[in-house]
Amino acid sequence: MSERYQALRGTHDILPGEIPRWEFLESTARSVFARHRFREVRTPLFEATRLFVRSVGESSDIVRKEMYTLERGEDSMTLRPEGTAPIVRAFVEHALYRDVARGYPERYFYMGPMFRHERPQKGRQRQFHQIGAEVLGAPDAQCDVETLELVELLLDELGIPDRELVLGSVGDPTCRGPYQERLRAWLAPHLPGMCDDCRRRAEENPLRVLDCKVERDRALLAAAPTLLEGLCEPCAEHFATVRRGLDAAGVRYRIDARVVRGLDYYRRTVFEVLSARLGSQNAILGGGRYDGLVADLGGPAVPGFGFAMGMERAVLLLDESRVLRPRPDAILVPLGAAGLAPAHALAARLRRAGWSIVVTLVERPLAAQMKRADREGARFAVFVGQAEIERGAFGVKDLASGVQEALDERGLLARLGGAT
Repeated sequence: MSERYQALRGTHDILPGEIPRWEFLESTARSVFARHRFREVRTPLFEATRLFVRSVGESSDIVRKEMYTLERGEDSMTLRPEGTAPIVRAFVEHALYRDVARGYPERYFYMGPMFRHERPQKGRQRQFHQIGAEVLGAPDAQCDVETLELVELLLDELGIPDRELVLGSVGDPTCRGPYQERLRAWLAPHLPGMCDDCRRRAEENPLRVLDCKVERDRALLAAAPTLLEGLCEPCAEHFATVRRGLDAAGVRYRIDARVVRGLDYYRRTVFEVLSARLGSQNAILGGGRYDGLVADLGGPAVPGFGFAMGMERAVLLLDESRVLRPRPDAILVPLGAAGLAPAHALAARLRRAGWSIVVTLVERPLAAQMKRADREGARFAVFVGQAEIERGAFGVKDLASGVQEALDERGLLARLGGAT
């Protein structure tokens, strides 16, 4: 018996029946981005490992546990675990900040696969896909508000219900340093009973302790001091301005002081959109402000704000009634062996005229061909046999109404064009 092969754990095949949902997600995102004047950037699937160590953070779970890294000689390459750092790297490498210096922010979006060695579960894979957007060069809180409005518009047009925007702030180095010391002091007596990751994070970056997923520890952390209580004046005003802007725009949200995100580059505004329909892994998307990242990666002091959406999770939540499943305009039904060649010649001409056509490659019984027409959802069946060829007219059946008529090729084209 020959060996059977399967997709590796944490990867999955996206089969033809699922593709319309993915295409709907992608086309809707492209439409929303176009209305906001975002332009697409496509970066390589792998980057220098040091890019992610520098941007995401050496103490982060992504860098410590989850990256797929390949060593070749002196080169260390990593399959991208997230999309922001590659976009910023390209922004710096190609000096795309020239217009930003003249007061015009750059707006980019991306789509594609990312890679993290995580425990696979519903909506979470080791090769997963993200749609993301980045605004580079806009320091004002209005940028945060406008991008969050874009997020709400995108989710509305995708028809994703029962969602919640959760908003927080992680401050900046001015207020984050003192807060980390307060948090470290609060954690000290509790750490012996907490998980190994929490004990390590408390030393390396205590803010990450707040992102613990262990329920026992999360319950304990509910009493921990929060950064929102100790924001410096500029960060507090920025956060208040974001809230006022969202209120004015009618965007509903909930404040959560423990939204810290999992990446080191965030400053000030952070947010997530959650869905109870996803179970424990309930974040559809998340993001925030990262004003120091461009400079950290060798560029000028250009502020940034962005988000990323998990496409696998979004696909699970789509409103199926909005997903367009394409159907063929006609199925050509050869009647006997004599009809095969003429049917294929007619199919070629119809396809060149822009129509979607199904035709069998081998002689098949009429009943089998009509069953396929029903399965494919074709609008018309066009019968091509010796008698039809001799009289120069085909039997054309409207499969919705059952009405059949005889039409020559010009009449068939007109009928296809007039169908709704």
